[in-house]
Amino acid sequence: MKLTGMTWDHPRGFDPVVAASSAYAAEAGVKITWDKRSLQAFADAPIADLAERYDFIVLDHPHVGQIAETGALLPLPAPSDASASLGGSAESYLWQGQCWAYALDAACQMAAHRPDMGMPLPKLWEDFLDADAAQFRPLTPLLPVDAFDMLMTLVAGRGEEDMPRDGRHFVSPENGEYALRVLRALYSLGPDEQVDMNPIRVLETLSTSDDFACSPCLFGYVNYARPGFRPHPVSYFDLPLCAGSSLPRAILGGAGIGVSARTRAPEEAVKFAQWISSEPVQSGVYLSNNGQPANRHTWLGQAGNPYAAGFFKGGFHTIDNAWTRPRAPWFLGFVDEVCAIMPEFFRKAIPEDAFLSRIDTLYQHHLQEA
Repeated sequence: MKLTGMTWDHPRGFDPVVAASSAYAAEAGVKITWDKRSLQAFADAPIADLAERYDFIVLDHPHVGQIAETGALLPLPAPSDASASLGGSAESYLWQGQCWAYALDAACQMAAHRPDMGMPLPKLWEDFLDADAAQFRPLTPLLPVDAFDMLMTLVAGRGEEDMPRDGRHFVSPENGEYALRVLRALYSLGPDEQVDMNPIRVLETLSTSDDFACSPCLFGYVNYARPGFRPHPVSYFDLPLCAGSSLPRAILGGAGIGVSARTRAPEEAVKFAQWISSEPVQSGVYLSNNGQPANRHTWLGQAGNPYAAGFFKGGFHTIDNAWTRPRAPWFLGFVDEVCAIMPEFFRKAIPEDAFLSRIDTLYQHHLQEA
């Protein structure tokens, strides 16, 4: 039997599913071939279109509202091990009482640094508003989607996790303006190119040059913590806190594996999705082939591994307390429109209150259209 899958274009997204599929072919006689799409397409490409052509789709959890609405994927049996969920990773694929994917890869926004450079680490977001903030030598991914995710993380870090706030405001003016002040400060502490940088570009820069010492907020990649992956290993640490807060409230990321409603082999496809997301596979062939597992037991088991502890131990507290962003069908279109104007906030120095008003106008439009 032959099945096909679509994942995303990075060693972390492609290598582990290919290696696991090879092992599964030897074990179960089911051959699975994989294609890959860009990271941007991973966030944007309609799942319904991919489900027309592939048996498996590796997806981002904000799509689950649209998936439920279109019926593009099969509802799956509930995960068999509730204790395996890392923070809200498993729950993020549940919508309207159905499971639409199994958590395959877990990530959230973390802070990263070069431990060999011996620079001080920020503990509070307010540290970047101080006169001596340059001591941290930060580089921040401010590509529009990353900047908007960080805005939501900063708002959630001040205790406002119920987004949207109401029918008029996506977030409260007080917390929204605070978040935009921190974002502007980070932009001013690094090069203008940050507006075009995603987490991968930032991690590539940190791990291959000595120009910067840390990144206070990016989606973590275990690969860069492994010795030999790049010239300089990167370690992760807990996301800075908002003053007065005791918990980092990073946005949850990662990826899940869903099964197309069009597959001609639904029983076999569901079995593979369950197998690749199980702890033995996540801790074995998936982990050893550039994978970043979603299984909580794997993360705990790797905390003492000197070749990976810089990620699994350093970022565990943050990801275990991560926050799940909105997943309603209207949300993705709203994000697209906010991202279209996000560079102007930095490059045209739009005041925080004026820019937040523009976000609220877009939010109100999408809410009315929903």
